[in-house]
Amino acid sequence: MAYRVHILQTDQSFQVEEGESVLQAAERSAVKLPHECTFGGCGTCRIKLESGAVEYEEFPMALTPEEAAEGYALACQARPLGDLCISVAGSRQSFPEPRRLPATIHRIERYCDDVIHLTLALPEAGMDYVPGQYMNVVLSDGETRSFSMASAPTGNLVDFHVRRIPGGRYTDQWLGQAQAGAGVEIEAPLGVFSYHEEDWRPLIMMATGTGIAPIKAILESLLDNEDCPPVTLYWGMRTEADLYLRDVIESWAGRLYEFNFVPVLSRAGADWQGRRGHVQQAVMEDHQDLSEHAIYLCGAPDMIHEAKSLLAARGASLDHMYADSFTFQHALAAA
Repeated sequence: MAYRVHILQTDQSFQVEEGESVLQAAERSAVKLPHECTFGGCGTCRIKLESGAVEYEEFPMALTPEEAAEGYALACQARPLGDLCISVAGSRQSFPEPRRLPATIHRIERYCDDVIHLTLALPEAGMDYVPGQYMNVVLSDGETRSFSMASAPTGNLVDFHVRRIPGGRYTDQWLGQAQAGAGVEIEAPLGVFSYHEEDWRPLIMMATGTGIAPIKAILESLLDNEDCPPVTLYWGMRTEADLYLRDVIESWAGRLYEFNFVPVLSRAGADWQGRRGHVQQAVMEDHQDLSEHAIYLCGAPDMIHEAKSLLAARGASLDHMYADSFTFQHALAAA
Protein backbone atom coordinates (compact mmCIF):
# COMPACT_ATOMS: atom_id res chain seq x y z
CA MET A 1 0.00 0.00 0.00
CA ALA A 2 1.29 3.50 -0.87
CA TYR A 3 1.17 6.37 1.61
CA ARG A 4 1.25 10.12 1.02
CA VAL A 5 3.90 12.33 2.62
CA HIS A 6 3.26 16.07 2.81
CA ILE A 7 6.08 18.53 3.66
CA LEU A 8 4.69 21.36 5.75
CA GLN A 9 7.22 24.07 4.81
CA THR A 10 7.21 23.60 1.03
CA ASP A 11 3.69 22.19 0.51
CA GLN A 12 5.23 19.39 -1.56
CA SER A 13 3.81 15.88 -1.50
CA PHE A 14 5.00 12.49 -2.72
CA GLN A 15 4.00 8.85 -2.48
CA VAL A 16 5.92 6.20 -0.56
CA GLU A 17 5.52 2.73 -2.00
CA GLU A 18 5.58 -0.41 0.10
CA GLY A 19 9.11 -1.24 1.26
CA GLU A 20 10.48 2.24 0.58
CA SER A 21 11.92 4.62 3.12
CA VAL A 22 10.73 8.23 3.17
CA LEU A 23 14.05 9.35 1.68
CA GLN A 24 14.01 6.76 -1.11
CA ALA A 25 10.53 7.84 -2.13
CA ALA A 26 11.46 11.53 -1.99
CA GLU A 27 14.46 10.96 -4.26
CA ARG A 28 12.36 8.91 -6.70
CA SER A 29 9.90 11.81 -6.82
CA ALA A 30 12.67 14.43 -7.25
CA VAL A 31 11.85 15.99 -3.88
CA LYS A 32 14.96 17.20 -2.07
CA LEU A 33 15.42 16.19 1.57
CA PRO A 34 18.70 16.85 3.42
CA HIS A 35 20.73 13.65 3.77
CA GLU A 36 24.26 12.31 3.74
CA CYS A 37 25.17 8.81 4.92
CA THR A 38 21.82 7.01 4.21
CA PHE A 39 22.77 4.45 6.90
CA GLY A 40 20.99 6.13 9.82
CA GLY A 41 24.36 7.07 11.28
CA CYS A 42 24.72 10.82 10.72
CA GLY A 43 21.28 12.25 11.54
CA THR A 44 21.32 14.76 8.68
CA CYS A 45 18.00 13.50 7.33
CA ARG A 46 16.16 14.12 10.61
CA ILE A 47 12.53 15.14 10.11
CA LYS A 48 9.70 15.85 12.52
CA LEU A 49 6.42 14.00 12.27
CA GLU A 50 3.61 16.54 12.55
CA SER A 51 1.12 13.72 12.03
CA GLY A 52 1.40 10.01 11.34
CA ALA A 53 3.85 7.36 12.51
CA VAL A 54 6.79 5.39 11.13
CA GLU A 55 8.64 2.16 11.85
CA TYR A 56 12.21 0.92 11.38
CA GLU A 57 13.70 -2.41 10.46
CA GLU A 58 16.36 -1.52 13.03
CA PHE A 59 16.29 1.57 15.24
CA PRO A 60 18.87 3.97 13.71
CA MET A 61 22.05 4.86 15.54
CA ALA A 62 21.75 8.62 15.03
CA LEU A 63 18.29 8.85 16.60
CA THR A 64 17.80 8.71 20.36
CA PRO A 65 14.67 7.45 22.11
CA GLU A 66 14.18 10.99 23.44
CA GLU A 67 14.11 12.35 19.88
CA ALA A 68 11.70 9.66 18.74
CA ALA A 69 9.42 10.43 21.68
CA GLU A 70 9.36 14.09 20.59
CA GLY A 71 8.23 13.04 17.11
CA TYR A 72 11.56 13.08 15.27
CA ALA A 73 12.47 10.44 12.69
CA LEU A 74 15.28 9.71 10.23
CA ALA A 75 13.97 9.82 6.67
CA CYS A 76 16.60 7.43 5.32
CA GLN A 77 15.38 4.58 7.54
CA ALA A 78 11.77 5.51 8.40
CA ARG A 79 8.95 3.57 6.74
CA PRO A 80 5.47 5.11 7.03
CA LEU A 81 2.66 3.31 8.81
CA GLY A 82 0.16 5.65 7.16
CA ASP A 83 -0.02 9.10 5.59
CA LEU A 84 2.52 11.58 7.05
CA CYS A 85 2.81 15.31 7.47
CA ILE A 86 6.45 16.20 8.16
CA SER A 87 8.58 19.23 8.95
CA VAL A 88 12.13 19.55 7.67
CA ALA A 89 14.66 21.53 9.68
CA GLY A 90 15.17 24.90 8.10
CA SER A 91 17.98 27.45 8.15
CA ARG A 92 18.69 30.83 6.67
CA GLN A 93 21.87 29.29 5.31
CA SER A 94 22.04 28.45 1.63
CA PHE A 95 24.56 25.83 0.57
CA PRO A 96 26.52 26.02 -2.70
CA GLU A 97 26.07 23.18 -5.17
CA PRO A 98 28.89 20.61 -4.94
CA ARG A 99 31.21 20.20 -7.91
CA ARG A 100 34.44 18.45 -8.82
CA LEU A 101 37.56 20.60 -8.74
CA PRO A 102 41.28 20.13 -9.25
CA ALA A 103 43.39 20.96 -6.20
CA THR A 104 47.08 20.92 -5.31
CA ILE A 105 48.73 19.79 -2.09
CA HIS A 106 50.17 22.95 -0.57
CA ARG A 107 51.53 21.49 2.69
CA ILE A 108 51.55 18.23 4.68
CA GLU A 109 52.76 18.19 8.27
CA ARG A 110 52.13 16.33 11.51
CA TYR A 111 50.05 17.96 14.22
CA CYS A 112 50.65 15.01 16.56
CA ASP A 113 51.18 11.25 16.28
CA ASP A 114 47.61 10.56 15.07
CA VAL A 115 46.70 13.72 13.14
CA ILE A 116 48.01 15.05 9.83
CA HIS A 117 47.59 18.71 8.89
CA LEU A 118 46.78 18.84 5.18
CA THR A 119 46.49 22.13 3.29
CA LEU A 120 45.12 22.14 -0.25
CA ALA A 121 45.44 24.96 -2.75
CA LEU A 122 42.33 25.42 -4.87
CA PRO A 123 42.11 27.02 -8.31
CA GLU A 124 42.41 30.79 -8.26
CA ALA A 125 38.65 31.10 -8.51
CA GLY A 126 38.52 29.32 -5.16
CA MET A 127 35.59 27.42 -3.75
CA ASP A 128 32.58 28.82 -1.97
CA TYR A 129 31.63 26.76 1.09
CA VAL A 130 29.90 27.16 4.44
CA PRO A 131 32.04 26.60 7.58
CA GLY A 132 31.15 23.15 8.89
CA GLN A 133 30.92 21.48 5.47
CA TYR A 134 33.25 18.79 4.14
CA MET A 135 34.83 17.58 0.90
CA ASN A 136 35.51 14.23 -0.78
CA VAL A 137 38.99 13.46 -2.05
CA VAL A 138 38.61 11.38 -5.21
CA LEU A 139 41.21 8.62 -5.46
CA SER A 140 42.63 7.26 -8.71
CA ASP A 141 40.18 4.33 -8.78
CA GLY A 142 37.17 6.57 -8.12
CA GLU A 143 36.87 5.79 -4.40
CA THR A 144 36.53 8.77 -2.08
CA ARG A 145 37.62 9.82 1.41
CA SER A 146 35.78 12.58 3.26
CA PHE A 147 37.27 15.35 5.41
CA SER A 148 35.77 18.48 6.94
CA MET A 149 37.13 21.87 6.06
CA ALA A 150 39.03 23.06 9.14
CA SER A 151 39.32 26.70 8.14
CA ALA A 152 36.90 29.47 7.30
CA PRO A 153 36.73 30.41 3.58
CA THR A 154 39.54 32.89 2.97
CA GLY A 155 41.67 32.91 -0.16
CA ASN A 156 42.35 29.69 -2.02
CA LEU A 157 44.03 27.64 0.79
CA VAL A 158 41.88 25.21 2.80
CA ASP A 159 43.00 23.26 5.88
CA PHE A 160 42.02 19.71 6.86
CA HIS A 161 42.74 17.50 9.87
CA VAL A 162 43.30 13.91 8.80
CA ARG A 163 43.27 11.24 11.48
CA ARG A 164 45.96 8.72 10.66
CA ILE A 165 44.76 5.14 10.27
CA PRO A 166 47.77 2.76 10.68
CA GLY A 167 48.04 0.83 7.44
CA GLY A 168 45.25 2.89 5.91
CA ARG A 169 45.29 3.13 2.14
CA TYR A 170 44.79 6.88 2.14
CA THR A 171 46.34 8.21 5.35
CA ASP A 172 49.38 5.92 5.42
CA GLN A 173 49.95 4.89 1.84
CA TRP A 174 48.82 7.82 -0.31
CA LEU A 175 49.41 10.74 2.07
CA GLY A 176 52.55 9.08 3.41
CA GLN A 177 54.13 9.37 -0.03
CA ALA A 178 52.47 12.55 -1.31
CA GLN A 179 54.54 15.68 -1.79
CA ALA A 180 53.70 19.37 -1.97
CA GLY A 181 52.69 20.27 -5.50
CA ALA A 182 50.94 16.97 -6.23
CA GLY A 183 47.53 17.26 -7.83
CA VAL A 184 44.33 15.81 -6.38
CA GLU A 185 40.68 15.86 -7.43
CA ILE A 186 38.06 16.86 -4.89
CA GLU A 187 34.27 17.00 -4.73
CA ALA A 188 32.95 19.86 -2.62
CA PRO A 189 31.32 21.40 -0.76
CA LEU A 190 29.21 18.70 0.89
CA GLY A 191 27.10 18.43 4.04
CA VAL A 192 24.76 20.72 5.95
CA PHE A 193 26.48 20.96 9.36
CA SER A 194 26.81 24.70 9.92
CA TYR A 195 26.24 27.62 12.27
CA HIS A 196 22.60 28.66 12.76
CA GLU A 197 22.79 32.41 13.19
CA GLU A 198 19.02 32.67 13.48
CA ASP A 199 19.05 30.89 16.87
CA TRP A 200 21.05 33.58 18.68
CA ARG A 201 21.47 31.48 21.80
CA PRO A 202 24.58 30.89 23.94
CA LEU A 203 26.66 28.28 22.13
CA ILE A 204 27.97 25.03 23.56
CA MET A 205 30.36 23.32 21.14
CA MET A 206 31.40 19.74 21.91
CA ALA A 207 34.03 17.90 19.88
CA THR A 208 36.11 14.76 20.17
CA GLY A 209 39.25 14.03 18.17
CA THR A 210 39.39 15.56 14.70
CA GLY A 211 35.73 16.47 15.12
CA ILE A 212 37.27 19.78 16.18
CA ALA A 213 37.90 20.57 12.48
CA PRO A 214 34.41 21.80 11.43
CA ILE A 215 33.96 23.44 14.84
CA LYS A 216 37.20 25.35 14.24
CA ALA A 217 35.96 26.52 10.84
CA ILE A 218 32.69 27.73 12.35
CA LEU A 219 34.33 29.56 15.25
CA GLU A 220 36.96 31.15 13.02
CA SER A 221 34.10 32.59 10.96
CA LEU A 222 32.76 34.21 14.15
CA LEU A 223 36.03 35.83 15.27
CA ASP A 224 35.61 39.57 15.94
CA ASN A 225 31.93 39.31 15.01
CA GLU A 226 29.86 41.75 17.10
CA ASP A 227 26.82 39.49 16.77
CA CYS A 228 28.61 36.43 18.15
CA PRO A 229 26.75 34.94 21.15
CA PRO A 230 28.62 33.57 24.20
CA VAL A 231 30.70 30.51 23.27
CA THR A 232 31.87 27.56 25.37
CA LEU A 233 33.98 24.91 23.62
CA TYR A 234 34.57 21.46 25.10
CA TRP A 235 37.21 19.36 23.31
CA GLY A 236 37.78 15.77 24.32
CA MET A 237 41.11 14.05 23.68
CA ARG A 238 43.05 11.22 25.31
CA THR A 239 46.25 12.92 26.50
CA GLU A 240 47.63 16.44 26.77
CA ALA A 241 49.96 15.76 23.82
CA ASP A 242 46.90 15.14 21.65
CA LEU A 243 45.60 18.72 22.10
CA TYR A 244 47.20 19.78 18.83
CA LEU A 245 45.16 23.00 18.50
CA ARG A 246 45.38 24.15 22.10
CA ASP A 247 47.44 27.29 21.44
CA VAL A 248 45.29 28.29 18.46
CA ILE A 249 42.06 27.86 20.40
CA GLU A 250 43.36 29.74 23.44
CA SER A 251 44.31 32.64 21.14
CA TRP A 252 40.60 33.16 20.39
CA ALA A 253 40.03 34.60 23.88
CA GLY A 254 38.90 38.20 23.43
CA ARG A 255 37.88 37.58 19.81
CA LEU A 256 34.83 35.43 20.60
CA TYR A 257 32.21 36.78 22.99
CA GLU A 258 32.60 35.41 26.54
CA PHE A 259 34.70 32.57 25.16
CA ASN A 260 35.43 29.65 27.47
CA PHE A 261 37.62 26.72 26.38
CA VAL A 262 37.42 23.46 28.33
CA PRO A 263 39.81 20.70 27.21
CA VAL A 264 38.81 17.31 28.66
CA LEU A 265 41.20 14.33 28.74
CA SER A 266 40.12 10.70 29.04
CA ARG A 267 43.65 9.38 29.72
CA ALA A 268 45.26 12.33 31.45
CA GLY A 269 48.67 12.01 33.08
CA ALA A 270 49.31 12.72 36.73
CA ASP A 271 50.47 16.29 35.98
CA TRP A 272 47.30 17.33 34.15
CA GLN A 273 45.52 20.08 36.10
CA GLY A 274 42.45 20.31 33.86
CA ARG A 275 39.23 18.33 33.42
CA ARG A 276 39.23 14.54 33.18
CA GLY A 277 36.75 12.08 31.70
CA HIS A 278 34.49 12.73 28.71
CA VAL A 279 33.17 15.95 27.22
CA GLN A 280 29.50 15.09 27.69
CA GLN A 281 30.04 14.50 31.39
CA ALA A 282 31.95 17.78 31.70
CA VAL A 283 29.02 19.66 30.16
CA MET A 284 26.63 17.98 32.59
CA GLU A 285 28.82 18.98 35.52
CA ASP A 286 28.90 22.61 34.38
CA HIS A 287 25.27 23.15 33.35
CA GLN A 288 22.12 22.33 35.27
CA ASP A 289 19.77 23.97 32.74
CA LEU A 290 20.46 23.89 29.00
CA SER A 291 17.05 25.05 27.80
CA GLU A 292 18.38 28.37 26.43
CA HIS A 293 21.45 27.03 24.60
CA ALA A 294 22.21 26.00 21.03
CA ILE A 295 24.42 22.91 21.04
CA TYR A 296 26.79 21.63 18.36
CA LEU A 297 28.15 18.07 18.59
CA CYS A 298 30.93 16.73 16.40
CA GLY A 299 33.04 13.63 16.75
CA ALA A 300 32.65 10.03 17.82
CA PRO A 301 29.13 8.67 17.25
CA ASP A 302 29.01 7.11 20.72
CA MET A 303 29.71 10.51 22.28
CA ILE A 304 27.01 12.17 20.19
CA HIS A 305 24.40 9.51 20.95
CA GLU A 306 25.04 9.62 24.71
CA ALA A 307 25.31 13.41 24.76
CA LYS A 308 21.93 13.89 23.09
CA SER A 309 20.19 11.87 25.80
CA LEU A 310 22.08 13.52 28.66
CA LEU A 311 21.56 17.04 27.35
CA ALA A 312 17.87 16.49 26.68
CA ALA A 313 17.51 15.49 30.33
CA ARG A 314 18.85 18.94 31.24
CA GLY A 315 16.25 20.66 29.10
CA ALA A 316 18.26 21.11 25.90
CA SER A 317 16.04 21.89 22.94
CA LEU A 318 16.22 19.20 20.27
CA ASP A 319 15.31 21.89 17.75
CA HIS A 320 18.57 23.67 18.61
CA MET A 321 20.88 20.66 18.74
CA TYR A 322 23.07 20.03 15.69
CA ALA A 323 25.32 17.04 15.17
CA ASP A 324 27.95 15.79 12.76
CA SER A 325 28.72 12.16 13.59
CA PHE A 326 32.21 12.63 12.27
CA THR A 327 33.87 9.23 12.41
CA PHE A 328 30.86 7.24 11.20
CA GLN A 329 29.72 9.68 8.58
CA HIS A 330 33.06 10.46 7.01
CA ALA A 331 34.19 6.85 6.92
CA LEU A 332 31.07 4.95 5.92
CA ALA A 333 29.45 7.59 3.72
CA ALA A 334 32.54 7.58 1.57
CA ALA A 335 32.77 3.79 1.37
